[in-house]
Order: sequence, then structure tokens, then C-alpha cells
Amino acid sequence: MNYSFLDFLTLVGALGMFLYGMKTMSEGLQKVAGNRLRNILSAMTTNRFTGVLTGLIITAIIQSSSATTVMVVSFVNAGLLNLAQAIGVIMGANVGTTVTAWIISLFGFKVDISAFALPLIAVGLPMLFSKKSNWMSLGEFIMGFALLFLGLYYLKTSVPDLQNHPEALSFIRNYTSMGYGSVLLFLLLGTVLTVIVQSSSATVAITLIMCAQGWIPFEMAAAMVLGENIGTTITANLAALSANTSAKRAAIAHLMFNIFGVCWCILFFYPFTQLISRIVTQFGPGDPHGLSHFLNTLDPQTVELITSDQPLSDARLIALQKQLLSLQVSVSFGLSLFHTMFNFCNICIMIWFVKLYVRICSAIIPAQDAAEGDFQLKYISTGILSTSELSLMQARKEIAVYGDRTVRMFGMVKNLLYEENEENFLQLFNRIKKYEEISDRMDIEIANYLTKVLEGRLSAEGKDSVRIMLRADSEIESIADACYNMARTVKRRNDAKSSFTEGQLRHIEHMIRLVEEALAHMSLILHKQHTSQNDIAYTYNMENEINAYRDLLKSKSIESIDGKEYKYADTVYYMDLVAECEKLGDYVLNVVQAIVEKKYNAY
Repeated sequence: MNYSFLDFLTLVGALGMFLYGMKTMSEGLQKVAGNRLRNILSAMTTNRFTGVLTGLIITAIIQSSSATTVMVVSFVNAGLLNLAQAIGVIMGANVGTTVTAWIISLFGFKVDISAFALPLIAVGLPMLFSKKSNWMSLGEFIMGFALLFLGLYYLKTSVPDLQNHPEALSFIRNYTSMGYGSVLLFLLLGTVLTVIVQSSSATVAITLIMCAQGWIPFEMAAAMVLGENIGTTITANLAALSANTSAKRAAIAHLMFNIFGVCWCILFFYPFTQLISRIVTQFGPGDPHGLSHFLNTLDPQTVELITSDQPLSDARLIALQKQLLSLQVSVSFGLSLFHTMFNFCNICIMIWFVKLYVRICSAIIPAQDAAEGDFQLKYISTGILSTSELSLMQARKEIAVYGDRTVRMFGMVKNLLYEENEENFLQLFNRIKKYEEISDRMDIEIANYLTKVLEGRLSAEGKDSVRIMLRADSEIESIADACYNMARTVKRRNDAKSSFTEGQLRHIEHMIRLVEEALAHMSLILHKQHTSQNDIAYTYNMENEINAYRDLLKSKSIESIDGKEYKYADTVYYMDLVAECEKLGDYVLNVVQAIVEKKYNAY
């Protein structure tokens, strides 16, 4: 068989085009949908069944179970989903990803979709240069869709001609008749291939092509599909490596769900594949086993003619080519149905054991410390509202917890300032960054919850309390932003190899102590059942002291620069930290003002 290194590179390039098209189409759709996908994912998970439906729909839309599961892991990491809700969404994502196989089955062999690829690119390309973000995202989706099927076309045309050179495939054919040994071998092959390619959709496409060309029998292709279900879990587990314990549990739950599913399917593998064959034969295009029998009855020259892209004039060859196309569709439908039925049956079985999954995952990955639960919403649920009075009380407690998180975040910034080990510095900085992302999401979730409460039946005093809580929630998020800005300033200082003098460090330490005292008092106020005007006097005094010290340092800094005591570059980072501390003090005062001066403690 004449298959050069250039042909191999063409094959790899075709796979790359397929993967890039899938990635571009998925990202384009996510951008077009904006935050709607995130809102749906966080809101439609009130129980395991709606969670499954949500995962199915979103994955079918964005055409990537990996994107959905990574999104789920990030939401669990942020505390917006608990582990039980995440498992439901992941189950649905496994069914949603089977849509790719059905698209290939419906279009990949019946229609030469590559003929429409270039016109689609012509339509999508101008959109990429649009000034409107929605048009740009739509252009990405169209371009990705065209590249996906163009890559699929080149995959089919650039694979080695193994059918006419069976000696090249003999080493695989020797392992297709060992019963369950062959099933396990091809299951492992599908798993490894998906781990390498990092896309179950791409591996399913390759498997469909291999089976449709008659290189491997239908049962071995089905075994590879099972392996692909295990291999696709690697993406979520990679995403969870740097996440918290809850996110790691969600990722391991995804792996367990697919492994347990494959275990029961292996026990009933041959009866299950025979059932799929009967369904496709009776209600579909034909027997998926017929392709291998058909190809074995033909000589290599005939096979080469009917599988090539050259036009045929012989009526017999044209009839054989149509028969081949029909049998390819049967094989493709059979594998698509197997993929879908396996995941659907797996959900029907495993959905009743969600709580058991939670317990097993919690046992496998125990909490590392008491603060791990800190990433969860403790008192409110975005799905179901309590009574008005109870909702306000729960929201107030959640805001207090939110405030405590920002206090700890400021403590991490303080430690970052003195961290000299580069590796520890980056870990701490990334942790602060993650806290800031969590803060943004918590701000949105609490605000959405309070907005729903405000839409209900509330007294005038209750509505006033909601508005005050919304203001406090927003100001606490600003505190988190200020902490992150300080961390970024310290990182920029380190990247620039800059340093502070002992005098500058003493001044920053004093400013940090003032802010710490203000934050500690704010936290105390947030947890108080009742407040008075005396509670705000302390915060006013702290704010005045912070402002005065900021003004003093500012004037001293100008004098020091004039006197050549400090380097100008060092002073920029120094004053940025001082300015952020002063802003942070303003935000703390705003929170305390909202609580004390506006009858916040009415509920």
C-alpha cells in the first residue's frame, strides 16, 4: 500500500480541521447565547430530572459534552451548583453529545456536505469582521460548522486504503474474533484514542468512518463507542485539577457514571448490540452487519471503483455503489442508535443512585479542611423561594457569609505581599483570582434571588430591606474587586523586579491594619441581629483615618520622589496599593451605612 508521510500529515490535518471546526462552532454558539446558557444551567437544576434535561439540551446546542462538564465543574467550584445537581447535568450531557453522531449519520453519508462548506465560509467570513459582537459570534458558528464537515470529508478521503490492502489491517483483524477479549480490547482502544484526541465527537466520527468502510465489524465499533464514553471524562478531570474539593468530586462522579455504565453494558453487550441491530433493520435503513458481508462478496477492483470519487458509467457498478451507500448509512445509524440508547439506559438506571454517587465521591475525595464548604451557597437556593420573611432572613445570612469571604480574601492579599517563593506566590495569586470569580458569581446569584423576592408580595418595609441588601451585595463585590486589584498590583511589581523600601513597607502595613480593622467591624455588623447608630461611628472614624493616612502618604511620596529617595517605578506600585486600600475603606463604609442607616435589621 502506497501511503506516504504526506498522506499521514493530511489525515492529521483533517482531524485537526474537524476538531477546530467543532471548537469554533461550540464557542460561537456559547457567545451568541451569552449568559443565557449559564443562567439556564444554574436555574434549571432544582431536581435530578430537570438537571438531566438541562445538560441534554445545552450539550445538544453547543455540541460539546466536554464544554458542558467543564462549565458544570466551574459552577460547582463557585458554589452555584451542589454535587447532586452537577451529577444530573453531567448525565444529560452524555446523551446530548450523541447528537454529533446523528448529524454525521443523517448528512455525512447521504449528502456531500463538503460541497456546501465553501459557500458557508463565504457567508460566515464577512460576519467575522462585523463590529457587532453577535454577528461576529454567528460568523464563528457558521465557519465552525463548515470546517467541521469539511474536516469530516477529508477524514473519509485521506484515510489509508485498507479495504483494498487488507494486509495492512491484518493485525487488527486478528483481534476481532476473540469474543469478550476483543470487546475489551476495542473498548480500551476507544478510551485511549479519545484521551489523545481530547474529543469524543471526533473519535465517534473516526469510528463511524472505520465501520462504514468495513474495516472493523459493527460490534467492535460499538465497543470503541463505549470506550469513548470513558475517555471523554478526562477533560472534566483535567479542569478540576486546580479546583476545590466539590469540583473534583463532580469530575470524579462523571468518570464513575461512565465506568459503571460501561460495566453493565459489557455484561449484556452481545444481546444489547443484537437488539440495536434488530431495531435498525426493522425500523431503520437496514442491517448494520450487512456492509461487511456485502464487501466480502466483491473483488478488490470492484470495491476500489465503487468507493472512489470517480464518476461511473457501468449500470452494475452504479447499482453496487448505491447499495454500498445504503449499507454505510445502516452502519452509521446503528452506531448512533447504540450510542444514544446506551447513554439513555445508563441515565434511567443511574439517576436513582445520585445520592449514592454523592456519598461515594465524598468518601473518595474527603474535604481537605473546614473551609472547603465555604464555596457553597449556604442559606439560599436560586430555584425555589421560601416565604417572604424567611427569604429575607436567608438572604441576610448569605450576605454575611459573602462578607466573611471578602475578609479572608483581603487576608490572602496581605500574605501575597510578603510571599517570596515564586511557586507559592503564583498559587496564592491564582487562589485570589478564583475568589474574585466566585465573588462575581455570588453577587449575581444573590442579586437574582433578591430580585425574585422583590417581585413577590412584600410590605413597603420588606421591599426597602431588599433594596438595601442589593446595595450591600454590590458593595461587597466591589471589596472583592479591590482585593483582586491589589493582588494584580503586587504581581506587576514582582514581574517588573521592583521592590519597596522598608519605609514604604511600614506605611503599607499600617494602611493594611487600618483596612483590616474596618473589615472586621463590617463583618461584625453583618452578623448582628440588631444595629444602632453607635455601630456606624466606629466605621466613620476608621474611614476618616484611612483617608487622612492616604493623604499623608501621597504628599510624602511626592516629596520622596523629589528628594530621590524612591524610584519612580516603585512609587507607582506603592501608591496604587495605597489608593486601593482607600477605595476599599469607602466600600466598607457603604456597606455599613446601608445596614445601619436604612433599617436593614427590620427582618
